[in-house]
Amino acid sequence: MTTTIPEVNRIERRWLLVDAKDQVLGRLASRIAHVLRGKHKVTFTPFLDTGDFVVVVNADKVAVTGQKRSQKIYQRYSGYPGGRRTRTLEDVLRTHPERVLQQAVKGMMPDGPLGRRLLSKLKIYAGPAHPHGAQQPQPVQLLPARGAGSTHG
Repeated sequence: MTTTIPEVNRIERRWLLVDAKDQVLGRLASRIAHVLRGKHKVTFTPFLDTGDFVVVVNADKVAVTGQKRSQKIYQRYSGYPGGRRTRTLEDVLRTHPERVLQQAVKGMMPDGPLGRRLLSKLKIYAGPAHPHGAQQPQPVQLLPARGAGSTHG
């Protein structure tokens, strides 16, 4: 038995369009990371970029569960004393809603050059409009809308 490795120049990439309206943030980010890595394809290879492009619209309408809007904190540190800056999820959603989903997907990508290359195939827009019409992205439903799934009981 031999393992076949796909040729880099023959990997087929599709453009997918995802509507983030009423989608739970973490679940949506997980499915997007899955598609960006190419794990949904038979030709998946861990050390190659075999994934598809993903265009996300309506990122400002993403849903979060529980009290995360007020309790989840994004922080960064400048390296200087007193240089720690924190913002709540609600603040970030108000000013730059696309960064919330970008950060969630980034945390699910591998570290290093491969992860950065995979993340460059993710295009996120706060509203319903996007400039990728020429690529003809195919609308896909990665998850059912919040509240539309089956009930477990």
